[in-house]
Amino acid sequence: METLDPEATTDELLLARIRAGDKSACAECVAIHSPAIYRLALRLMQNEEDAEDVVQETFMNAFKAIDSFEGRSSLSTWLYRIAYNNAMMRWRRPSPHIISVEETLDDSGEITTVPRQLFDWCCLPEETFATEEVRRELETAVGKLPPTLRSTFVLRELEGLSTQETANALDVSTDVVKTRLRRARLWLREYLSNYFAEQQTS
Repeated sequence: METLDPEATTDELLLARIRAGDKSACAECVAIHSPAIYRLALRLMQNEEDAEDVVQETFMNAFKAIDSFEGRSSLSTWLYRIAYNNAMMRWRRPSPHIISVEETLDDSGEITTVPRQLFDWCCLPEETFATEEVRRELETAVGKLPPTLRSTFVLRELEGLSTQETANALDVSTDVVKTRLRRARLWLREYLSNYFAEQQTS
């Protein structure tokens, strides 16, 4: 007997109610998915006001386009994609919140960076990452990633999406996700190298 996916079943029921004009279903959808969408938006925008706007725009756009959702991905992945697109539209606007970083473009037009120094901080003891200070430093570093790398790292590593789910959310191939994730890790390793070098010698 085939086992039903509880998340898929819940999505289908919720979508049916939303499409039927059930306003309580819209509120339920927001309640279920807004915490994750807000986490993504905040990490992308690095500003609470902009993040809140992205969340609001995400659900407004989703409900307007609900009939076009074909269910090829989960509802949460679809919402991630809408949130990402809204965030990228805001990133293209001049904003005092945007942090300038040193970056270059490779032959395919992808944003990449040139590491100047590598320190293998991934091999530090697990307890090193348990302190509040280190967590803050990591969050700061993630916030300085170029947008395309940051969105991939946040979805894949922090939100726990699979490579395929991340690709679906960003509307790119799994190879692009893997490439961006590798570059994000290199960027973070470069950015954090001095900090962790000091931690290891202190």
